[in-house]
Amino acid sequence: MDKSASDTESGRTRPRVGHIQFLNCVPLYWGLARTGALLDLELTKDTPEKLSAQLVRGDLDVAPVTLMEYLRHAGELVALPDIAVGCDGPVMSCVIVSQLPLDQLDGQRVALGSTSRTSVRLAELLLTERFGVTPDYYTCPPDLSLMMQEAQAAVLIGDAALRASLHDAPRLGLQVHDLGQMWKDWTGLPFVFAVWATRRDYFAREPEAVREVHRAFLASRDLSLEEVEKVAEQAARWEAFDSELLSRYFTTLDFSLGAEQLAGIAEFARRVGFPKEARVELL
Repeated sequence: MDKSASDTESGRTRPRVGHIQFLNCVPLYWGLARTGALLDLELTKDTPEKLSAQLVRGDLDVAPVTLMEYLRHAGELVALPDIAVGCDGPVMSCVIVSQLPLDQLDGQRVALGSTSRTSVRLAELLLTERFGVTPDYYTCPPDLSLMMQEAQAAVLIGDAALRASLHDAPRLGLQVHDLGQMWKDWTGLPFVFAVWATRRDYFAREPEAVREVHRAFLASRDLSLEEVEKVAEQAARWEAFDSELLSRYFTTLDFSLGAEQLAGIAEFARRVGFPKEARVELL
């Protein structure tokens, strides 16, 4: 009997789980197939923004959610402990690429090559508070050479940021500023871009299903980081980056969520102006 039929008869359905289709989440996903946990999930792959919206709407049960969206909906969501996408220093895949020094961007056009509200808000915060500039922002597709025809700087995230900072920016003679490193230099704290969360109402109904998903992702992450060269080799077959670079990227990222990361989140929430009750609460 197939899994979905037996689930329906037993009254259980597989948890609907979101997965970010960027390279930064490969280590969280790779081990799911190895451990067999993949068969127990109904997986939806999409961008961070779309997954966040689906979770808030109730179309997903457990999913990564961008930090800005979590803080906006903190009353409806609860986060899974010790799993996130963040950095403690450089992140490599959230960058400002600029033709000018950052303190000269006041009134200049800055292209936002992403709808990721967290990365964009972080970039705005750093430029305004740390460098004292108010650029003229506009949104456009993440193509660096096109962006630089109309803008003095560009904010890029994910795979497009890796491509731009490693391949295109050096070729075009542009400066690359790593948002994770800039935040660390400014505050001394790690930065968290996304957490894994479930809706409170779903957890009240299906606490064990949520815990099973949580255990599966932790096991997948731990296995992937133990075998990171293998993960990087497999990913390099399909990507524009070699396995050595991917291995460095996967180990630069911070997939944990503990006291230090929560302090970084609280500092970001305070600086952005969220009320005190908008905080990440762990399961």
